Amino acid sequence: MSTATQPPANANTTTRTARVVIADDQTLFRSGLARLLDIDDRVNVVGEAVDGLDAVKIALALKPDVVLMDIKMPNLDGIEATRRIVTENPKIKVLMLTTFEADNHVIQALKAGASGYVLKDSQAGAIVSSILAVVAGERVMASAVANRVLEMLTGATTPKEFYDGLTAREVEILKMLATGMANKQIAYKLKISEKTVRNHVSNMYEKLDIYDRAQAVLYAVRKGLVEI
Repeated sequence: MSTATQPPANANTTTRTARVVIADDQTLFRSGLARLLDIDDRVNVVGEAVDGLDAVKIALALKPDVVLMDIKMPNLDGIEATRRIVTENPKIKVLMLTTFEADNHVIQALKAGASGYVLKDSQAGAIVSSILAVVAGERVMASAVANRVLEMLTGATTPKEFYDGLTAREVEILKMLATGMANKQIAYKLKISEKTVRNHVSNMYEKLDIYDRAQAVLYAVRKGLVEI
């Protein structure tokens, strides 16, 4: 995996124009990026999407080479939109577009099938190079994002940072909750009292600003703690 914003020079060997769809709910950013990319003859912006659902619909209809996908969008987030697009048409490449150098969703997006990450404040030329690289079959990642991934994989990032303030014990209980275990079962497995489990669950709900088990399951799935 390339860990630089600028892919190797030999990545730009494609001989045809890369067809691109931009998915971002911020109109000014989306249209501005489209104009910048269209200046480059190697890229042709064929569509724009205002949210995740729109991105899925447009991508599957137009079959672009690459979708530049924002992460946080209404109706459907960029990670789920990526998963749906890649599942339906694996030939479509997705590059996640983010303003967050230390984004907690990096690994989830890659698991969903994204071919890499680029930062929104990258130069247009760097974004074009990344587009051409993924069309050529490479994976690209801005160096700041690559560093974040390495931190998470090597353990340099603590569970509290990655899981929104949850302690390691709370993450452990969350996994069990998400698999359908009752508080009594969790208490037995961890050899702690049921009251202690309830206290952990209460603290967890408060930290995550959620109110029931269904929301806890959804959070666990988004963080990759369980699969459904």
